[in-house]
Amino acid sequence: MTDSASTKPTLSAEQLAMIQGIARGMKSPLRAPILKTPADYGLDFEDVFFPSFDGVALEAWYIPAANSDKLIICNHPLTMNRYGFPGHMEPWSQFADIHVEFINIYKALNKAGYNVLTYDMRNHGRSADGNGGIVGTGLLEWRDVVGAMQYVQSHAQLKDMTVGLYNPCAGGNAAMVAITKQPEFFTDVKAFVCAQPCSMACSRQTVMDMMGIGDFMDEVDMEQIKLGSFANHEMSPHPYAPNVHMPTFVIQVREDIWTKPSDVQTTFDLLPNKDKKQFWVEGTTKRFDGYNYFGKNPEQMVEYFDRFMK
Repeated sequence: MTDSASTKPTLSAEQLAMIQGIARGMKSPLRAPILKTPADYGLDFEDVFFPSFDGVALEAWYIPAANSDKLIICNHPLTMNRYGFPGHMEPWSQFADIHVEFINIYKALNKAGYNVLTYDMRNHGRSADGNGGIVGTGLLEWRDVVGAMQYVQSHAQLKDMTVGLYNPCAGGNAAMVAITKQPEFFTDVKAFVCAQPCSMACSRQTVMDMMGIGDFMDEVDMEQIKLGSFANHEMSPHPYAPNVHMPTFVIQVREDIWTKPSDVQTTFDLLPNKDKKQFWVEGTTKRFDGYNYFGKNPEQMVEYFDRFMK
């Protein structure tokens, strides 16, 4: 029987530097700027702010829809913010060269008669630092999801509205953790749309394989833990998806080179609600195209919210 430890390649100084850079980027990604506001897209809006469940100050926009009693609460993926991601600008284009504009999604929802509340999670956009700047891909940010629900449920105007969630990627992971840990805040949520929920172990392994350092996942985990962050296998929606009982719509770029279809398929399969829906974005290998999909093709998203938010 072969001793796996004896066959594992030796980690070079160059590879160690790469791994340490990956760990630093995971622990505290570079903040993306907010380049535009809803006004630049022809939308009325208000700047609002509220505390997370643990007191971190969160910055948000409220986009009203005339004579509407329906509200969609939105957040965003890791490395992004409520505006989107400036992939057309350095240095962010080095990470992903796609300009993501979430305000197109808010505009489509608003046109369909939905009020929108969208917030920057901790350590992103203009929200405050939390947990020493450490991101948890949902393991810490769930407190922001609960904070948004507390804000809505205590707000004189918003508390009686019918509520849905648009929470993509890490924001979707955070919502699933929040629903598991504090389910009492989500009993009246009618529908949840989630673009590209992600298990970091799958994504990290896939990317590290492309970089030629896929044998060193344990080393990346240890470097992240040494920085105060989490091991990659801990940052997954899989343990939490079985507790998400509201209707949930999941989309994913099928040929996304940063992950594998099996990961999001597992998340979807674990969702217990019979009214769940899945859609694969075809014709691209770029993950960030999935974040823009509903901004360009909002019909399925709007139909899903309309179906359950009557």
